[in-house]
Order: sequence, then structure tokens, then C-alpha cells
Amino acid sequence: MIEVLIVEDDPMVSEINQKFLERIDGFKASHVAHSLAQAKEYLSEKEPDLILLDVFFPQGKGLDLLKWIRQEGLKCDAILITADRHAKTVEEAFRYGAVDYLIKPFVFERFKEALLKYANRKTNLNQNEHVEQGMIDRYILQEKEHHFDPHDVGEMKGFNELTYKKIIDSIDGMEGNPFTAEDIAKEVGVSRITARRYLDFLEKENKLSIELEYGKVGRPKNKYRKR
Repeated sequence: MIEVLIVEDDPMVSEINQKFLERIDGFKASHVAHSLAQAKEYLSEKEPDLILLDVFFPQGKGLDLLKWIRQEGLKCDAILITADRHAKTVEEAFRYGAVDYLIKPFVFERFKEALLKYANRKTNLNQNEHVEQGMIDRYILQEKEHHFDPHDVGEMKGFNELTYKKIIDSIDGMEGNPFTAEDIAKEVGVSRITARRYLDFLEKENKLSIELEYGKVGRPKNKYRKR
């Protein structure tokens, strides 16, 4: 069981993080600290595996706690969960050893992805005294196939990397046959409107073609096909 410390001054957000955590097997919220001082007090006695850490606090910044953890030599990993979108903050978070960075508001799928990737890495490293280059590459290098580039999507609201990959996999499963947004929605488990937004984006990127299917009544349906 991976012990998790939640450091968040907003009670509502900390409750959401707790509920999200309860939905993922293998993780347990060992404590919730509503201030940096409370977090330091807890960390002086206990050493959780992972910290879900906000950036903004009335008395300071979460990055200061992360620096303190490194100075004290504590063996705790951290995932930043914050509304701070500044590139310098992101850069500094990774410099001090953050394993992921989630920007509020985020969806459960992205939260789950971050936790499971962390658990997978931790389990594999704990089970192997020595590692091969291939194992390290799986954690460090990004996959080239279906790679998600945030610059490609501009300001597309609600775009999620995990959903994008699931939709790509679902399209590949169509084996070149035409399909509708409803077909993809059922396969992936999202709404038809959400599926349509991703498919329209892929069409603009020339990864899909659109065909109109005319029925006896009603508006024609958009049928997509992989190029």
C-alpha cells in the first residue's frame, strides 16, 4: 500500500483528492495537512511514499516544502496539484524532484494516470536490484507513436492526453472501416459530444477523412475514416 500525504489548504479540494485517491487500488491517504507547517510537523515523524502538494498557501509556497524535503533527505516523492501555470514554477518543481504536475481543474483520468505511472515505476524499481537501459527508457523517454503534443491543440478546452490516446486506439481498432462519433463514444466511454470534438480535431490534422451518410429521415451523419 502506497502511503500518501495530501498537502492542500482548501478543504473542498483536499476532499476531492481524497475521494479520487480512494478510487485507485494500492493507495491510501495517510494524512491531510492544511498548511505547510502541519505538513512539516507530520513529515518530522512520518515518511509517506508520496505527497500530493499544492503550490499556493497563505504562509508560503509548496515548492518551499519540496525544497525542505530534499534538504532533510526525506525519501518522499511528490506530485504537484495546482492552478499555477507558470513555466518557471513547472521547471522548478521538476528540478526539485516532482514526478508529475497536474493543473487544476483536472479530470480523474489524468489523476489516475499519474498515480498508476508512479506506482508502476516504484514497484518495478523495488523488485529489481539492477535495471537495464530499456526499463529506464520506458520511464524517461516518451513514445513516438500517437505522441501527444500540447502545442498541436492550441486552446482546445478540456483536451486530455489519456482520452486522446484511447480514441486513437479505438480508431486503430476500426481497421480502416468507417465509424461515427457515437461508435467511438461507446468504445472509449465518453459522451458523443466529447468524441466528436476529438474526431473533428483529428480531421483538421488530416488524420481522418469525413464522409456524409444520408438516411431516409433526419440530418446526414458524419462518418469518419482513418487516412
